[in-house]
Amino acid sequence: MLIAAGGAMRLLPNDAADPAQAGKPLQPLIVLDEVEAAITPAPSSVVEDVPEFTPAGSEAEVEPAPVPALAPAAEPVPAAAPASSAAAFEPTIPLAGASFDREDLPTFDGRPIRPVQTITMLVTAYSPDAASCAPFADGITASGYSVHTNGGQMVAADTTTLPFGTILTIPGYNEGLPVPVLDRGGAIKGNRLDVLYPTHNAALQWGVQTLEVVIWDYAD
Repeated sequence: MLIAAGGAMRLLPNDAADPAQAGKPLQPLIVLDEVEAAITPAPSSVVEDVPEFTPAGSEAEVEPAPVPALAPAAEPVPAAAPASSAAAFEPTIPLAGASFDREDLPTFDGRPIRPVQTITMLVTAYSPDAASCAPFADGITASGYSVHTNGGQMVAADTTTLPFGTILTIPGYNEGLPVPVLDRGGAIKGNRLDVLYPTHNAALQWGVQTLEVVIWDYAD
């Protein structure tokens, strides 16, 4: 019979447990500590590397890469103002002797006038005598006015281009003051003008000139 004593199991004589076993030899004692030592496996000398378990979601947070700063948007360029379609006419030459001012326009025949166009013209000169006007040297222009109209300061032109009464300023003639178209001539065609001088010699001194001529109109 097994009896626990001091952490070890001991066998009592068989007759103490079973009368039928009386007189038989005693069984050896079995120490429980030795049995436990016999069945306990020896510690393994090999230590397996077990990867450390990292639970999901516990990874170290990765610092995001810095975002480059955006350059400030360029300020919009203001659109250019459209050119005015009604720009005021500007003469391309100075008007010598003319009292020209936007607030105080020059006048002709007592009425204010304004420039409307500048054209390049071939300008010659003539006289009212027979040297220039024969056989029509009667002192009357083609428009019916006397050659003394406007102090004898007038112009012959191609009236299909510049009708009678057109007002012109011609550099070097009549001190740059306005003169009317009151005559025409057989050789005066297209962009040709003939300015009137009182004598043939004065007309010859003018010669032939290419000039910028300004056309004017009444402003009232």
